[in-house]
Amino acid sequence: MKRTFLLITIGLLLFNLTFGQSVQYKRLDSLVDSLFKQKIFNGNVLIADKGKIIFEKSYGLADEKTKRKLNSQTIFELASVSKQFTAMGIVLLEKQGKLDYDDKISKYIPELAFYGDISIRNLLNHTGGLPDYIDFFEEKWDKTKIAINQDIVNVFAIYRPKVIFQPGEKYQYSDTGYTLLGLIIEKVSDKTFGQFLSENIFQPLKMKNTFIYRSRFEPKKIENYALGYVTDSLGYKVLPNSFGKEFYTYYLDGIVGDGTVNSTTEDLLKWDRALYTDKLIDSKDKELIFNSVKTKDGKETNYGFGWFIGNSKKYGKIVYHTGGWPGYLTYIERHLDNDKTIIILQNHSNSKINSFLQKVRMTLYN
Repeated sequence: MKRTFLLITIGLLLFNLTFGQSVQYKRLDSLVDSLFKQKIFNGNVLIADKGKIIFEKSYGLADEKTKRKLNSQTIFELASVSKQFTAMGIVLLEKQGKLDYDDKISKYIPELAFYGDISIRNLLNHTGGLPDYIDFFEEKWDKTKIAINQDIVNVFAIYRPKVIFQPGEKYQYSDTGYTLLGLIIEKVSDKTFGQFLSENIFQPLKMKNTFIYRSRFEPKKIENYALGYVTDSLGYKVLPNSFGKEFYTYYLDGIVGDGTVNSTTEDLLKWDRALYTDKLIDSKDKELIFNSVKTKDGKETNYGFGWFIGNSKKYGKIVYHTGGWPGYLTYIERHLDNDKTIIILQNHSNSKINSFLQKVRMTLYN
């Protein structure tokens, strides 16, 4: 009798768990599907609870011309979500004793010695005050050429654009800083940016569909790739290449560090899981990566090393990053106190996810 009662109890618990997950899945699917039907979402979503995938689905096309559909293994350009991998590259080099966070950038890039006391740490947490290279190249660069990281250094050395503020005074998100970190990784490791990340991060974590890819600078065929689309003035989905070589996605395509990591939702989940372990780094490193710093005026940056930092009364500590580049909008969010993960990769720049994200969180926490 007791054994029968126990079996019934276990059965009810499993039923309730499965039913709860089913309801959760349907709610999440309904949320994303409504955005897809409104034509403001096209991409892949993966949501996990303690590493277990509770929702994974693809919506829309990877190639509008051939009508090839997205699937769970489709590869996307991550845009600025790449910055967490650049930051990790620097952390690994520091652990190897090959650099120090407080080294001045001039130690590795002497052409920029006129920027004085800007350190690697300043670049990591966006407190360096460097001007934006994208705007500067729009004005100064010969657009018949594809720029690489060293070109940023060369152009800045010629024109010497002034800093926006002194190191550590303020926080201002800086793509320029992360391109210099990418170059520092290459100089210190004596490897290309892609080689170093592959050998030290992607291969050890078995992220088999993650790599550096620059389609104009080093074109190659990649199976199951999501082409990125923007909306033109007539409202049609077009590839950024249709705007010609004068468009910045073309002439800035050789630059790494602030973007150009390409990956899948499932590979990013492997990355997420590894960050709960000591496989790559230890707790001391994580303190730096996942904690905000203060500027000299005492204000929080709400940015660590390659991650935005947030705290919520409802959801606890959250670290996240967004990515945006013509054709792609990407997002990863990790709930450190409750071990929940949200990964969204989109290949259409018109997508909107802010209100959707809040509903996803509410669904995750019932």
